[in-house]
Amino acid sequence: MLWQVQRVGGKLLRRRVKTASSEAPLPIIGLLDAALREQHEQQQRWRHQFGNAWHDTGRVVTTRFGQTVDPRNFSRAFTAWCHTAGVPVITVHATRHTCASLLVALDVHPRMAMAILRHSQIAMTMNIYSEVSSKETREALHRLGKTLGDDARQ
Repeated sequence: MLWQVQRVGGKLLRRRVKTASSEAPLPIIGLLDAALREQHEQQQRWRHQFGNAWHDTGRVVTTRFGQTVDPRNFSRAFTAWCHTAGVPVITVHATRHTCASLLVALDVHPRMAMAILRHSQIAMTMNIYSEVSSKETREALHRLGKTLGDDARQ
């Protein structure tokens, strides 16, 4: 059973993930694997540094004392990371939209995108996350024109 941390009524609560599909295994890419290993090594350094003050919660992302990270603090840290990286500041949730847009741009099948994004219904994937760029729209119209016998490239 998988859990997520949510702030409800001013308190941090551990809640079950929304759907059974959220619990399905998902392979991780090398970039994420490296980041998780670095996080684990950082936790080991903190555990050594803070000794008895360290709380072993078993969570992957924690404070330096091993405690649960408040979602608001994570959002603040994410904003700071965006500034440090010199990229536009977006919300953590917007990274799901970014991931979906990248999956669309890579021509990933919608059912696969649905599994990756952990949507319980394909309509969610198709209606919310499948924004197509103008370049892709032009290419689709070019292919349509070519199919209909128009060889001119505009």
